[in-house]
Amino acid sequence: MLARGMSAQFSAADLHLRFGGVVALAGVSIDVERGEIFAIIGPNGAGKTSLLNAVSGLYRPQRGRITLEGRDITGLAPYRVAKLGVARSFQNIELFAGMSVLDNLMLGRHVHMRGGVLDGAVYWGRARAEEVRNREVVEDIIDFLEIEHIRKHVVGTLPYGLQKRVELGRALAVEPRLLLLDEPMAGMNLEEKEDMARFVLDINEERGVTVVLIEHDMGVVMDISSHVAVLDFGKKIAQGTPDEVRADPNVIKAYLGEESEAIRAAERAIAAEPVA
Repeated sequence: MLARGMSAQFSAADLHLRFGGVVALAGVSIDVERGEIFAIIGPNGAGKTSLLNAVSGLYRPQRGRITLEGRDITGLAPYRVAKLGVARSFQNIELFAGMSVLDNLMLGRHVHMRGGVLDGAVYWGRARAEEVRNREVVEDIIDFLEIEHIRKHVVGTLPYGLQKRVELGRALAVEPRLLLLDEPMAGMNLEEKEDMARFVLDINEERGVTVVLIEHDMGVVMDISSHVAVLDFGKKIAQGTPDEVRADPNVIKAYLGEESEAIRAAERAIAAEPVA
């Protein structure tokens, strides 16, 4: 069996990213295996979104290398990264609020649209064939995400949880091999979180898409992730299985602080005392 990293579908190696005097990433390296759900966690300001922005081409790191299936994609423009099969959602919803659900999802097909003006003038031209194919893909996504009942609704009129689902659908319309999700469950109630977690699992298991996930809900992270990396102040402080990361003292300190760890130690000591 190859060591982890040797067979990685996606890798970020020694990434450094700064904005003036602010260090966003300081030598961060991760390897994501094909077909897994890989979570990135950490306190606010740890560099999680900056890492996804570097991967998707929104930021260009000053140092380091990003590879997708062996190809160096460091610094490529976002549309070129998308054409290689990388799609993402954003921490804040980035949809066209005045357009319908269907039209927003169709926009996700832009990287697959090749028909030109002349093709569009001929009914049976390439543009017509593309339109049919793109519509089929989008309709399949609508069925998959269980949003048939809102397909013609204007996005801006929808509840927040459904808007997040539409944004996920637009990312799926790219037909990605690697899906980057930035806090897809933020602001959701329990039922909405359960639905979104189910969709993420189905995307991974049924559609074979590798998922890199930023999420603050540790219950979700521990339930659906195969590996977890932890960032703090732009550095990776831990990586491993959910159980390994949960027990890592550096992670406990980053999230809870020294005082909370002292409380945990006291609780363990009390539990170990014999009952009188």
